This record gives sequence, C-alpha cells and structure tokens, in this order.
Amino acid sequence: MFKIGSIGRTYHHIQRYRKILTVLIKYGFGDLVDELKIDQYLEIGLQLISRQRREDIERLSHSVRLRMILEELGPTFLKMGQILSTRPDLLPIELIQELTKLQDEVPPVPFSIVEETIVKEFHKPIEQIYLNFEEQPLAAASIGQVHKAQLLDGSPVVVKIQRPDIKHIIEVDLEIMMHLAGLMEHHLEGWDIQHPTKIIEEFARTLGKELDYTLEAAYTERFARQFKNDETVYVPKVYLESSTTKILTMEYIQGIKASAIDQLEEHNLDRKKIAKRGLILTMKQIFIHGFFHADPHPGNVFILPDNVLCYIDFGMMGRLNLETRENFADLLMGIVRRDETETAKALVSLTQSDEITDITLFETDVAEFIDLHCYRPLKQLNLGKLLHQLLHLATKNHLSISPDLFLMIKSLSTAEGLGRLLDPDLDVIAEATPSIKRIHLERMSPRRLSKEFSRSGRDLFHLMKEIPGEVRTILKLTRQGKIKMEFEHRGLETMLATHDRISNRLSFAVVLASLVIGSGLIVLSGIPPKWQEIPIIGMAGFLLAGCMGFWLLISIIRNGKM
Repeated sequence: MFKIGSIGRTYHHIQRYRKILTVLIKYGFGDLVDELKIDQYLEIGLQLISRQRREDIERLSHSVRLRMILEELGPTFLKMGQILSTRPDLLPIELIQELTKLQDEVPPVPFSIVEETIVKEFHKPIEQIYLNFEEQPLAAASIGQVHKAQLLDGSPVVVKIQRPDIKHIIEVDLEIMMHLAGLMEHHLEGWDIQHPTKIIEEFARTLGKELDYTLEAAYTERFARQFKNDETVYVPKVYLESSTTKILTMEYIQGIKASAIDQLEEHNLDRKKIAKRGLILTMKQIFIHGFFHADPHPGNVFILPDNVLCYIDFGMMGRLNLETRENFADLLMGIVRRDETETAKALVSLTQSDEITDITLFETDVAEFIDLHCYRPLKQLNLGKLLHQLLHLATKNHLSISPDLFLMIKSLSTAEGLGRLLDPDLDVIAEATPSIKRIHLERMSPRRLSKEFSRSGRDLFHLMKEIPGEVRTILKLTRQGKIKMEFEHRGLETMLATHDRISNRLSFAVVLASLVIGSGLIVLSGIPPKWQEIPIIGMAGFLLAGCMGFWLLISIIRNGKM
C-alpha cells in the first residue's frame, strides 16, 4: 500500500519534520531530539524551534505527554498509538493504558469535498447514487467521516467517506517515522534489539489495510455469516454496489447505545439478558470462530428490540488459530481451578521466548499471583483485569505476547466491562465456563482425533516419499562440490559503521596532508602566477586545506568524540 523510502528533501517534508520536532520539544522531549542528533540530517529550520517548556506540561507523566503528542500530530501518529496499545511486548503496561485513551475527533470535511470524492469514486453525480444525503456528518475522525443517507430504493444507510489526500499525508509521516526509527536504532542504546524500523513497516501494512474499505466490508460479511442463524445478534447489511476502497455504504441502525441505561429501561429492555448475551457472543467469537470484533466498546454496540445486540464498525478485527484458542481455554481453566502449574504451562504455550530456563521458578511466580488475586469467590473476579495483570507478569519474565492475543484479551475485557455496566451481578466465569468446556471436549472428540491422525499420516507419507529424492540431491551436489554453507554475522553493524567512519577520516586526513605538502612545495618553488611574490596556486591549496581541516574538526566535535 505504501512505498516507504528515504526521507524526502521537499518543502512539505521539511515543514512536517519541523512540526514534529516542535511538538516533541513542546511536551518536554527536547533531550530525545538532541540524542537522536537530528541536526546532522535536518539542518533547515531546526534552529528556529523554540526550546521553552511550560511548567504545567512538565508536571504530567511521560505516558500522558506521549499520548498528547500523538493526538496533536494527527492521523498517522494517532493510529500508531492505537496499534501500539495492543503491543505489551513493546511498551510498559502504564503507557498502554494511557494510549487506550487516544481520542480520534477532528473537524469535519466540508460537504463540497465529500461530494467531489463521491463523484470521483463512482464517476457519476451523487443524485444517481443516493436519494438523499445529509450534509452534516454523524461523526468525524482523522481518516474518514460518516454521513446518513438514503439509497435510490429508499433504504436508510450510513456512508463512511475517506478524507481527501489522507494517503499522501500518511505516506509523508511514514517516511519521517522510518527516518526517526533508523536514528533510534543507531543512537539510542538497546533500541536496536526492538527493531523500530520493522515495527514501522508492520504499522504501514496495518494502516494500508485500514485505508481499504473493501476489507472492512469483507470483515462485516464474514461476521454476518458466522452468526447467520443466531437470533441474539444482528449485523448491518453492506451495500457493495455503493462501496469502493474509499467509500463504505452500510445499513443505518436505529438502536440504543448499550451504555444508555436510562433509554434501555425506558424501552423495557432486559439489561441482565443483554449483558449475558453480550458475553456469550464474545465467547463464541473467540472460542468457536476464532474471528472476533476487536473494539466492542459501548459506541460500537447497539441494542435493538427483543434485546438483540447489533455490532457496528468492523474496521478492527482479530483472529486466533485453533491452537491458540485451546491454549487460552487451558489458561482460563487453570485460573478457575487455581492450578498454578496448568496456568503457567498454558501461559508459556501462548507466548514465545528463548530466555525462560526455569519453568519451576515461573510457576512459583504464577502461584504467588493466583494466591494474591484469586482468593475471592470466582463471581467477584474481574477477568479482563486479571488477564492483563497476568500478561504483565509474563512480559516481566521475557515472554513475548502476540498482538492478536492481546487484542483478544482487550476485546474480552471491554465486553466484560460493558456487561458489568448493564448487570453488576454478572458472573463472567460462569458464562465463560460452557465455552471452555466445549473446546476441551472437542479436542478429545473421535472426529477431531481421527482428523489429526489422518493429517499426521499424510504428512508422514509425504515426508517418507520425499526423503530419498532429497538425499539423492544432496549426495549429487556433494560429489559435484556445489554444497554451500552460509554464515550470517549479527550485531556487527555498529562496529562496521565505526570502521567506515575511521577509514573515511584517515583518507580525509591523508588527502589533507598531501594538499598541505603539495601547496608548500609550490610556494617554495615560486611557480607563477604570483601575488605579493607568493604563488597563487600554493595559496589556494593552503586555503582549501584550512577549510577541509575545519570541516574535519567540526565533524568530529558534532559527533561528540575528539
């Protein structure tokens, strides 16, 4: 979707870079700008940035200031913060909790530009697509905004429209992000291990998907197929003929927000039944389908007549394979049984690490955690909060958590919070137990076992079939002397860069010394033309040598080493 190259030297790039640096300094991160040595790469305009810091901003925590920076810098940085809020393997929990508060509210785009976008996408006037189109948007975010409309057949719809030139804005920011990430790898100790440039590349791919509304349409239709025969949930219809990569037209839902308690009671809707249904639907998404709504906050869940739940905004979805779902069920069962051994093993299975050497010591940490948090009745447990704290324990033990797993726990925690808002007496563990038992029973079902044996048999057959040919190929290459071994050196980039810098300076010094010696010989020989009886060529050589010497000295001082 995006082509991330080296930072451009255009006016737009420089102005945007200066804006980013200004905001960093404004919120008290001037030291970071100095450590990254950005002035070596971006000299234009950097000296114009004010270094004044307001005392009220300095009193705020680092996490709060980082959130404020992301909100002020616009859509790309805002989305980066939202995605990083699902990465406990990269950021501390307190920063992640702050990033979840990011607000994506901006002034709407004028209707004239909205109409221009629709005409450009469909190649026909707006009147030939929509019978009625409200100029005032229902909501406006950094990437797109939503309008209410009517199709030609009278169907009420909502239309999500992407902001103009948002792709170009994001591309410029991504190039700047990539440059900053490279500087972090090079200048900040320990950041080369985190590979921030790889994180930016992954973020670019994720953001590219979010800018393609056809993917959200596909996610919505898949979610609808999952619950096709479930009368407790309703999924809005997608009108593909009125949708493109930049425009998404969906059925307008006139329901009640799940958090609007007074309106629910006014319409005689059963809050306890809604809370129970919402939690059961979340469990079905996670354990049965492995495809779940990753952002079920109250604004994305509407309640329809007969206590039917309706999810909207399918832009953020998560996936879990069968193995992860089964390991997560083991984790929950270990918590329910207060079994530290089962909980620890399930947690290790859900994560990745090469550093855990003593599983017994880790089990002891988990046992202390369970004793500390699970002494109360299961009904009183806050499952989402408990899982977040358990994952924090895992990261402290150098266990890496996949983004989808954390996204699922975040989704479960949000659904639990909404359920308890509707019904404070909701027993989350009791509602989750049937789904956990079901996945355990299915694991040992004859059909599942026969399928596993059949798959293993096919794999073994193909392996035995391929081994003779592979061995024959290896022996043939060995006889021909074509077997090659490749070695990869890691961690030498800094040393090689230092060697390059040393060799460049030595070469520079040799050329400088040669220039001085040559100029001296010319002056002594008295070769014309002359000025004041001094050869001009010799004088020019000395001047050039002086400039080169000062250049070399300034370069050494700017790098901080003499």
